[in-house]
Amino acid sequence: MIEELIALLGSSNVLANGEEKSRFSHIWKTDIPLTALAVVFPRSTEEVATIMRLCNSNKQQVVVHGGLTNLVGATQSETSQLVISLEKMNSIEEIDEQSRTLTVEAGAILEHVIDAANEKNLFLPLSFGAKGSAHVGGVISTNAGGLRVFRYGMTRQMVLGLEVVLADGTVISSLKKIIKDNSGYDLKQLFIGAEGTLGIVTKVVFRLHEKPKSRSSAIVGIQSYPEVVSLLKFLEKGLAGTLTGFELMWQRTYQAMTRPPSGYPAPLPDHFRYYVFIETLGSSPESDFSRLEELIAQAMEKEWIEDGVLAQSERELQSIWKIREDVSVLADLADYDQHFDISFPINVIGEEIDLAVEALEKLPFVRCIFPFGHVADGNIHFIIGKEDNAPETIEAINEIVYANLKKNRGSVSAEHGIGLDKKAYLGTSRTPEEIRLMQLLKKSLDPKNLLNPGRIISL
Repeated sequence: MIEELIALLGSSNVLANGEEKSRFSHIWKTDIPLTALAVVFPRSTEEVATIMRLCNSNKQQVVVHGGLTNLVGATQSETSQLVISLEKMNSIEEIDEQSRTLTVEAGAILEHVIDAANEKNLFLPLSFGAKGSAHVGGVISTNAGGLRVFRYGMTRQMVLGLEVVLADGTVISSLKKIIKDNSGYDLKQLFIGAEGTLGIVTKVVFRLHEKPKSRSSAIVGIQSYPEVVSLLKFLEKGLAGTLTGFELMWQRTYQAMTRPPSGYPAPLPDHFRYYVFIETLGSSPESDFSRLEELIAQAMEKEWIEDGVLAQSERELQSIWKIREDVSVLADLADYDQHFDISFPINVIGEEIDLAVEALEKLPFVRCIFPFGHVADGNIHFIIGKEDNAPETIEAINEIVYANLKKNRGSVSAEHGIGLDKKAYLGTSRTPEEIRLMQLLKKSLDPKNLLNPGRIISL
């Protein structure tokens, strides 16, 4: 198999040596070594298709790698499996300023794509902490979310066209730039969020927006969760569509982010129960800032906000948002970290997180608990530190965090995906009928179970 791959791709694009392969383990979980048969580096959709035709003929399973920033075990591989890394397929093929679209290969780093659009005074609103490492293909395959979802939607709302290679090497190419297309099934949606189990995304056409002329931000301290919800509704109504960020951080998380050794100064005292990070994007720097300032003053008069700071400069703005975005600080404080990205209806988040924290604190092996997240779209993250990674430890924490998802019709994964780590808990968010339909789709498009086997569902 390796000899055939070398003949197809050249020896420089096939890594079979153990030491060379080691850098493809995982960015966040460096203790998990890569044990795959080999790592191959296609340079085009055609080469991906050739690889998959060969794998299909040999019943060779593959695991697809992007930027290796996933948090659900999706890039782990077995010794018999082949890793396909798309890092050499990283070109931005076209920015169409008239259609406001960007066509890019799957191996491009998201931040580079955002910057390329920015240079043309266009805007791709995807934004999350791993954007400097995450690949476009992984962003599509996990339907990534981030900080601006409640204004612009998930990744799937930004995708106009896709090119995908199926398990048998068939290329499905629909790189359309049009917004409205009701010509039958919207096939691209099959692959967005499918975590590479139905096909390998090789190219994408993103829908862009006009670049905002202003960005205003604030951080405020609040003492009760109902006041957080009241502030969200008040700002949404008062800002007339320019509110793009409304991020919530619990007190214990804020304290961890603004006390040594974090290195980040605290813009507000750390005695409030909740901290909300606010962002607006608009067209007039002065009037947009003044409007946000006015609304925050009114919210203070209503006694929803106890204290607040508006960023007076770009430097202050960046300083505020680093506290929210640099979650590596929290992971470093945990001996063994466990990440969660659950979602609930907004009205129950305060109560449900309090219940979970109370139960987690009773576990003797839990060292720290850090809740935070995108409250405006119902998505809350946990980073939990514990004394070991024993299966029973992981399961005990999972059972608490996921306990009330089904009752509240929430989700076990708001944006990270299911991968291998959350498969056992998929039933908290999906009915048996939904899971059977997923299995039917998988069997139809990948009957030999070659693509990212074992992820999301079992066959």
